[in-house]
Amino acid sequence: MYCQFYGLKERPFNVTSDPAFFFSSKGHKEAISHLLYGVSQRKGIIVLTGEIGTGKTTICRFFLNHVDKNVKTAFILNPAFSENQLLESIIKDFGIPSRGKTKLEIVWELNNFLLQESNAGNNLVLIIDEAQNLKPNLLEQIRLLSNLETEKDKLLQVILVGQPELNKRINLYDLRQLRQRIMVRYHIGPLDEDEIRSYINHRLKVAGAKSKIEFSDEAINSISRFSGGTPRLINMICDRALLAGFVTETSHIDFNIIKRCLDELDSYSVKTG
Repeated sequence: MYCQFYGLKERPFNVTSDPAFFFSSKGHKEAISHLLYGVSQRKGIIVLTGEIGTGKTTICRFFLNHVDKNVKTAFILNPAFSENQLLESIIKDFGIPSRGKTKLEIVWELNNFLLQESNAGNNLVLIIDEAQNLKPNLLEQIRLLSNLETEKDKLLQVILVGQPELNKRINLYDLRQLRQRIMVRYHIGPLDEDEIRSYINHRLKVAGAKSKIEFSDEAINSISRFSGGTPRLINMICDRALLAGFVTETSHIDFNIIKRCLDELDSYSVKTG
């Protein structure tokens, strides 16, 4: 609705995980570095955690777009599966033609595929998002998959991505063998206060902003207090602010606009609470 008014090619503050809008904050750069290091050095199991809305899935999609050509990946979202369903999803996403029905048959097919790809010089990576939802038996299954290896290297690198509850799950006594195999961990924090303005300007630039869209210092401070540096919440309030600016025909987003948007959000939460 407001894109034409501001000269934008798309909405800059959608809450979808679009890697084109990846912002290189200190935390996000470190997260990518940990993933690239863990995969390139074949560390086996890597754990990436962060609160809701901190950009974990965006980091994963950015990572997928920047791995070496010899890295092949499977990306599993919302893994609310049985053990067999998880295995079937993994081989399907790797593009493995499968005839196996039992867990043993599927693992055998996966192992043969991994060996073929390893002999061809390829590195296979399994990414599981929302991994805090994995039940202990599925995490144990993933540990067993991480055991597939040659004399020198792991055949499968596993990246578990989830909310902080994932760490609580991994710390269960029955999963101590899995915990011992985690070689790389990283927790994504919120944006620093001095990164929030840069984040907003970055997303506006990617969206093709031509006219001067300016957020006042007071507006930025208000956004910072509301969001706590969480990108998803920044997107939520900034999207509303641009709509409010469009309605009042201004490119200057000031404290009053942000306050009005926050009041509307509070009113909505009360009505739907």
